[in-house]
Amino acid sequence: MKLISYEEADPKLSWSETADALEAGHRLEKAEIGDLLLAKGDRSQLNRAAWIDGVGLALKSVTIFPENTSKEPPLPSVQGAMFVFNSDTGFLDAIVDGPLVTKWKTAGDSVLGARLLARPSSKNYLVVGAGTVAKTLFQAYREVFPSLEKFTVWNRNKARAEELAAEMQAEGMQIEVADDLASAAAEADIISTATMAKEPVLKGEWVQPGTHVDLIGAFRPDMREADDDLMLKGRLFVDARETTIGEIGELMIPMAAGVFDENHVIADFRDLCGGAPGRGSDQEITLFKNGGGAHLDLMTAKMIVDKS
Repeated sequence: MKLISYEEADPKLSWSETADALEAGHRLEKAEIGDLLLAKGDRSQLNRAAWIDGVGLALKSVTIFPENTSKEPPLPSVQGAMFVFNSDTGFLDAIVDGPLVTKWKTAGDSVLGARLLARPSSKNYLVVGAGTVAKTLFQAYREVFPSLEKFTVWNRNKARAEELAAEMQAEGMQIEVADDLASAAAEADIISTATMAKEPVLKGEWVQPGTHVDLIGAFRPDMREADDDLMLKGRLFVDARETTIGEIGELMIPMAAGVFDENHVIADFRDLCGGAPGRGSDQEITLFKNGGGAHLDLMTAKMIVDKS
């Protein structure tokens, strides 16, 4: 059995390779999945399991304590581990650092969605939010979309956005800090939202034709980032129907209000990776909900185990 740490595996991975692994995984048999979410206030424990013959079985258990980032010194908000079992024998093959899997799965999920749905010539990229996920999104999109020329971050706490921009500058990447979200969104070709919002932060009236919107932050039934106008204005895709419809507020809240039904979801990764059409024209707005199901964790973890 392998014990794989963040420090050991992280330097060996790439975003393009992660997107490739996720795309290939969706051409295999459909995963058996199961989730258990425990929550107290803004704190959560998320437990996700998946089984794909030929890939493996996996269980990831993580805690999410948002207030950790405000402690002195700041602490990571996400902690956990992932157990990877052999699908032929049931033996435990590896225990993988949870934040490592989450990092590469989350941004890998999003860049695969963008690779399938965004305009390849996109030049301006905006991230809404300035936490740990925002940093990995900038790294991932820079690698997977070499056409990008302008990178912008907006956060409710501007000081945190400025800190992130300084961190990225140390890595040789120039990030602009936006003062006004509406203006920044109107200029963007691709927008990623990575917040802990329970009320919409991104409005449809701001988003221009041709934009790809990558919705990441909402993972609980009481969370959402896009308003009803945007959800209706764009063509909606998800990574997996079964881990988003009826599971995540981004879809559950407007569905419960009668804004749209599950038929509004055009396709998921199994459809798109199987050849279903995605973006229809350069003028369409595409919306992608990154639900981050356990099958994606399994695909990512298997890639990490194979490279370690």
